[in-house]
Amino acid sequence: MGVLPFFTGRLEEKNIVKPLEIQEKTIPLLLQNKNLVFSSPTGTGKTYAYLLPMLGKITEEPRKTVQCLIAAPTYELCSQIKNETDFLLQGTGINSALVIGQTGLTRQIDNLKKSAPAVVIGNAGRLLLLVKMGKLSLKNLRFVIYDEGDRLVSDELLEETRQLAELIYHETAEKPQLVSCSATFSVKNLERLKTCTGAEFTVLECPGTLLKDKIEHWAIFSETRMKTGTLRSFIAAANPGNKKGSFKALVFIGRAGDVGRIVSRLQAGGLGATGLFGDMNNRSRRQSLEDFRSGRVKILVASDLSARGLDIQGISHVIALDPGTDTEAYIHRAGRTARAGKKGIMVTIGNEAEMRRLASFEKKLGIAVYPKILSGGRIVAPV
Repeated sequence: MGVLPFFTGRLEEKNIVKPLEIQEKTIPLLLQNKNLVFSSPTGTGKTYAYLLPMLGKITEEPRKTVQCLIAAPTYELCSQIKNETDFLLQGTGINSALVIGQTGLTRQIDNLKKSAPAVVIGNAGRLLLLVKMGKLSLKNLRFVIYDEGDRLVSDELLEETRQLAELIYHETAEKPQLVSCSATFSVKNLERLKTCTGAEFTVLECPGTLLKDKIEHWAIFSETRMKTGTLRSFIAAANPGNKKGSFKALVFIGRAGDVGRIVSRLQAGGLGATGLFGDMNNRSRRQSLEDFRSGRVKILVASDLSARGLDIQGISHVIALDPGTDTEAYIHRAGRTARAGKKGIMVTIGNEAEMRRLASFEKKLGIAVYPKILSGGRIVAPV
């Protein structure tokens, strides 16, 4: 496929010896220098799909300048991309840098000077600020990646992304290769991306079979006022005795302001839980994620925005206290489980109107959603 032997050797250390479907389709196109937009379900290998060809070109022609810019919508996703980049580049002498908001700007500027990174990863707002300050040069940029591109051109992030794309267009000596990926990409957001960048893209969709083959979908009816109680009962039934084991649940809620209340209710019931809040500082956020990732805490409560881009292995259950706003939200939520070839369960706890919405998602996505009830401390199918 054109991936350098050095990188295939690095991947073997993670027991990765064959490409995933999205990687088979995208890597040859990226090696041909095409601008590419591709979508594939969460957990199907998108990060390596763009990192392997981009980093291969950088290592074959190393320069003491920033060659690749990667923008992502959340600090957690930026950090995950940085970790994977550093893993692949280990031993090459080529550096990467992470620049995100809510982190010391002076320290980031010093790091850019000292490390002379070839790859810079960050959220659009911080990247934009550093370029405007003259601390991040785009002159010799060769590659630009918009990870979770549909989110980057959503209403709340569109202006930052547009300004960043405009600076890239005007400040680069030669127009860089542009790549964007996401679990889903609406027609509206694809047009926004084209408008922002002024570029034409090859568009590739790889739907995969993760939702159908690896994830079991359950629905549990609950009146709105009873949802937190139903959640507690479900967790008790799914993980009886709160024992150590394979149970690890990510709980999605529609309103970010309810995270603290639900975490408190779970903790009051003797369940180890933590939460992700939109206004958390980085230290607290990292601590919550580390507690959940390590298994010290078995339940993480989050809103869609705060959990966007999370890549945590071993999540056995995704539990949603509503079906989400649309099929894209459902796909993003469900994709947090069944990673690395494992299976998982997507549970929706909803009221009557929400169950009707879930039924429409079931038809659109071509999945089977199985009704469940809680009876005698067990999760069973209704008679």
